[in-house]
Amino acid sequence: MTDLPVAVIGAGPQGLAAAAHLLERGLTPLVLEQGAEPAAAVAEWGHVRLFSAWPELVDKAAARLLEPTGWAAPTQGYPTGAQWRERYLVPLAEAISTSSTHRLGDHIRYGTTVTGVSRKGRDRLVDADRAEQPFVLHVTGADGAEERLEARAVIDASGTWRRPNPAGADGLPALGERAAHAAGVLGYAVPDRAHPEAYAGRHTVVIGAGDSAFNAVNELTAIGTDHPGTRVTWAIRRGVSTNTFGGGEADELPERGALGVRARKAVQDGTVEMVTGFRTERVDGATVIAEDGREIEADQVVVLTGYRPDLGFLSEMRLDLDPTLEAPRNIAVQIDPNLHSCGSVSATGAKDLAQPETDLYLVGMKSYGRAPTFLAMTGYEQVRSVVAELAGDHDAAARVELELPDTGVCGGAGVFDDPDSASSGGCCGTSAPSEELVTISRAPITLS
Repeated sequence: MTDLPVAVIGAGPQGLAAAAHLLERGLTPLVLEQGAEPAAAVAEWGHVRLFSAWPELVDKAAARLLEPTGWAAPTQGYPTGAQWRERYLVPLAEAISTSSTHRLGDHIRYGTTVTGVSRKGRDRLVDADRAEQPFVLHVTGADGAEERLEARAVIDASGTWRRPNPAGADGLPALGERAAHAAGVLGYAVPDRAHPEAYAGRHTVVIGAGDSAFNAVNELTAIGTDHPGTRVTWAIRRGVSTNTFGGGEADELPERGALGVRARKAVQDGTVEMVTGFRTERVDGATVIAEDGREIEADQVVVLTGYRPDLGFLSEMRLDLDPTLEAPRNIAVQIDPNLHSCGSVSATGAKDLAQPETDLYLVGMKSYGRAPTFLAMTGYEQVRSVVAELAGDHDAAARVELELPDTGVCGGAGVFDDPDSASSGGCCGTSAPSEELVTISRAPITLS
């Protein structure tokens, strides 16, 4: 199989970095991207500013590939998604595409959706000589044409962007959620203050409690500053504790900590109304109804409850995933928010990501399954190690060349059945309720 390429699913930050490492190692990448352009998913949230600084957003092998073109790595500041694409990811894709081609054509194929991955001549049940057979990827082009491609290995860097978690507290779409989305009153993206039309002078409810929700609250607060009459209600499933707004000043990524600080201020000064213990059951138009009967009547609903991996096209692959997170089992214990949300998670490499299916690796955001704590630099270390392993450099694959920054957050996710109670246990001890915030009423009232 040495003449076959390594298939990389996804031309996002980690997929493109994987291609750069493969080229540097003398291996042939074949990047399969569903979108019509590089980092198509990043383009969809281009207005959002990253909390990682430029040096943490550029892969080293990618930088080495770009340098001969006259490209210079940005060294200061925090780019938006659009700036990340324009100044780094798009030039990287061009550099990969203009390197020597292989018999299948260009190194990156856009408008190509992977619909299935298997082994040539062997379904999931067949053991005989399985690892000696090439991978077969079934793909569909933008014109609908189907094709089979062969590869010596598969690096799945397809991410989770197109699989947002629903508003429903049980993990399934709330009753009426799909209809609300189709009607345009419910969405899964962070609002953009540069395009305030849907939110200005109107009432928006934000559902979610992570960094994306912080961003949404901050964007809507900015819209409200310029447009009187704008209202924001923020609904979270648990109570308010010392962890609700992130690590603050204790976060070793200062801009990540600042996101939560700004969101907290918006609640404290009354700009944003927070509702706790709100577990969504139904959506009627833009009215959100909780399991306990409370209703929030709004004009727009923004759902930011995390993401989940698409495992459907890997159904013929032999996977060993954690049953809760849908992440590779060897890394799940470090990133499970039920156990802890402490930030020094160790860097993960080829050994941690290896699957029972030889030479198949899930990397990037997809490797974290449903966990929310992934960083770009985590993915860059993953692909460095994985490509080294595929190239036979086992020593380099085993090395750890990254120390991840601490989030400054301690304790588990909180006591589920009593949203106003403190979390006990976790990795750093108790997470007590915040005495500086008065949580909004949990009584069965209607917020209109």
